[in-house]
Amino acid sequence: MYLPAEDSIFFADFLKDYFSRLKNKNIFYLDMGSGSGILSEIARKSNIKNIFAADIDDESIKFVRKKGLTIIKSDFFSKISKNQKFDIITFNAPYLPNHKFDKKPDTSGGKRGDEASLRFLRQAKAHLNKGGRIFLLISSLTPYNKIEKFNPKIVARKKLFFEELLILEFGNSN
Repeated sequence: MYLPAEDSIFFADFLKDYFSRLKNKNIFYLDMGSGSGILSEIARKSNIKNIFAADIDDESIKFVRKKGLTIIKSDFFSKISKNQKFDIITFNAPYLPNHKFDKKPDTSGGKRGDEASLRFLRQAKAHLNKGGRIFLLISSLTPYNKIEKFNPKIVARKKLFFEELLILEFGNSN
């Protein structure tokens, strides 16, 4: 299970501010790759009405359920109905390239580091309501050239001593 670190806290702070500006709290929110459930907790504290979480890790699922949040075991969208749509989808992606000392799925985004993000983006738009938003957190260490093809907007940045964290926004006007 991925425990909250600088990236999770940065994303949680961003989401808290974003949710505070929403007039309508009766939305459908999906916390993909929930980990400890920190983003789902922010949604709950922000009075978001329909909160769902998904993760592939059994320990994460047990941990989030103990918090009274709704979570399912799913490899990305594999166990989410094709008809299920969301207004906001977030993903604190594993964004680092595989490293010989760390190939854990909670931090390694694949050989290059962008594979998990790309797989998520390819599937997520099909589950997004018209006017919906996707927020994806990546690092400056994550290759950006393929992600850029999905037309992201950088909505937040945080510099750390060895990298910069980016929150990307993707919309759906369909």
